[in-house]
Amino acid sequence: MAESSFDIVSKMDMQEMTNAITQTEKELASRFDFKGSKSTLTLEKETLVVVSDDDYKLGALIDILQSKMLKRGLPIKNIDYGTIESASMGTVRQRLKLKQGIDQENSKKINTLIRDAKLKVKSQIQGDQIRVTGKNRDDLQAVIQLLRKADLTVDLQFTNMK
Repeated sequence: MAESSFDIVSKMDMQEMTNAITQTEKELASRFDFKGSKSTLTLEKETLVVVSDDDYKLGALIDILQSKMLKRGLPIKNIDYGTIESASMGTVRQRLKLKQGIDQENSKKINTLIRDAKLKVKSQIQGDQIRVTGKNRDDLQAVIQLLRKADLTVDLQFTNMK
């Protein structure tokens, strides 16, 4: 019987993220409470810079963005919220880091969860992803179910099922 495998990754589709930002900007233009506001969203590589008039409007802007992300199937778990800081002309700014890949801490946690499940599979860390191999596909499916229920700080996708 051949070995089966799959990869555990944590990625954010940047094209979909751009679409979510565009939809958020369209909603801002049509909302009465944001009329005349200096609210903007700027995507700089892996960081989204959110600027608004005050803390309340910044929170509302992030709520709109999160709802648009969820509608597009983007994980909001993969956002690392920076501190709210003062910006020019009386505005406030917050940097949202978009996490790509699984960091070392979560990789170790995932490996420990898989090992403690006592399934006949092997898992190995390969950079920012994890490859799980095993002879029985049912064991691989059990690993996927286990990780979906696990409380991790990143959203996981399961790819390359062979």
